Amino acid sequence: MSGSEPIKGGKSYAPAPTPQNTPAQNAPISSRAQAPTVADIKEEDLDRAAAASLFAQNPRLVSMMQNKLSGLVGRSSGYVESLPTPVRRRVDGLKGVQKEHSKLEAQFQEEVLELEKKFFAKFTPLYEKRAKIVNGQAEPTEEEIKTGEAEREDDEDDEEAEKPSAEEEASAADLKGIPEFWLSAMKNSSLAETITDRDEEALKDLTDIRMEYLDRPGFRLIFEFAENAFFTNKTISKTYYYQEENGYGGDFIYDHAEGDKIDWKEGQDLTVKIESKKQRNKNTKQTRVVKKTIPTPSFFDFFNPATPPSDEDDEIDEDIEQKLELDYQLGEDIKEKLIPRAIDWFTGEALQFEQGLDDFDEDDFEDEDDEDDEERDDDEDEEEEDDEEDGSRPKQEAAECKQS
Repeated sequence: MSGSEPIKGGKSYAPAPTPQNTPAQNAPISSRAQAPTVADIKEEDLDRAAAASLFAQNPRLVSMMQNKLSGLVGRSSGYVESLPTPVRRRVDGLKGVQKEHSKLEAQFQEEVLELEKKFFAKFTPLYEKRAKIVNGQAEPTEEEIKTGEAEREDDEDDEEAEKPSAEEEASAADLKGIPEFWLSAMKNSSLAETITDRDEEALKDLTDIRMEYLDRPGFRLIFEFAENAFFTNKTISKTYYYQEENGYGGDFIYDHAEGDKIDWKEGQDLTVKIESKKQRNKNTKQTRVVKKTIPTPSFFDFFNPATPPSDEDDEIDEDIEQKLELDYQLGEDIKEKLIPRAIDWFTGEALQFEQGLDDFDEDDFEDEDDEDDEERDDDEDEEEEDDEEDGSRPKQEAAECKQS
């Protein structure tokens, strides 16, 4: 997956080389950066310190200067305009060449998308077979079972796992499909942090997660549910749209997302909680109970995404910006990771691939230079010990001579 830019003002929020790619976060400010101490500030830096203090006391001044500076972004320094006419014509010619390159890049991205759609059509029958097995509508073939057994890793966890008893095996004989398949897979993925205990009761009835491409650049995620106690929807969908025009380099540019309205049953809305509070009338002393609806975090907020800021918005709310980035990331994770490899997320094997080299303990490794330094230190310590021993012998001999 290639990287992408953070969501900015306007409507170019998260460029993605193809709709399947996920955006990467910007590199954070180095953790090694430290604020200067008093001893580090020289006399010529006093003006800077005074200016910093002035800015700290005047946030409006900082905002005004930032707006002015942002207006200078993209402006020419005047160098190109100062070039002789023949040279400027060559520069314009290179821009024409670059324009042709951009057209090819856009064509490349379009053809990649068409290739993705072509292979997605081949994946679809496999997803349909998976859904039937998960929901007890079909059983895997003996060949599929043997292939899966060969792929299973015979690790220590499997050996130490508690085997089901004979009674449990007998009671499971009539069990159909794989209970809580999608809930378990989601709890092992990046979606885990969005799922509350209350959500789990509803997600136990999740029977399938599907994806489909749009006629325009974009995709739709479809969550299918069995009859449940929380809402009447059979399916809940969320659609991610990209801009019609490609961005710089032919990239698809994320535009916005829209989710279906959830038809909650009475008193079962998982995105809110009801708080009851007693109030007493000061005059009559009578009491009453007031119920207040308060929003509460829920996975189902996923279907009610934040609204992107409009072009007219001068300032972008950082909280909304973070929500938009997270929303896009979760959608891409479902499309690119969860749906294609749901069984690996269910078993937890996908976590090993996600962690990668993070599994290695840094304490087990050290730089070769450090080893050389330690060896030199050990050699020096040995030499010092030898010197001390050599130096103690003459003193001891001298003492013995003195006694005699």
